[in-house]
Amino acid sequence: MEGSLTQYMVDFTMPQELPEEFVSRIPHQRAAVNRLLNEGKILNYALSLENSKLWAVFSVRSESELMQIIQTLPLTRFMKVRINELTFYNAAHPFAPAFSVN
Repeated sequence: MEGSLTQYMVDFTMPQELPEEFVSRIPHQRAAVNRLLNEGKILNYALSLENSKLWAVFSVRSESELMQIIQTLPLTRFMKVRINELTFYNAAHPFAPAFSVN
């Protein structure tokens, strides 16, 4: 279908020892991720330092668009990347105000 979006779960594995260059790029990574969240290209982003893992769900028009985005992220070159196309993606809307009967 022309113009439809596909969701991908991207599993990043960080190095066990974080080099100084990696650490110095964290603010740039956060800025890029925040921009992509605002643009709707990233739907969620989660980090587990304990497991050296970072996960993100991307919503893009093609796998090639996804690859372009991933390559622009400042920390990608330090990590192993695994990409999985999602059959579907459901999420609660955490920023929706809760309904109150009071």
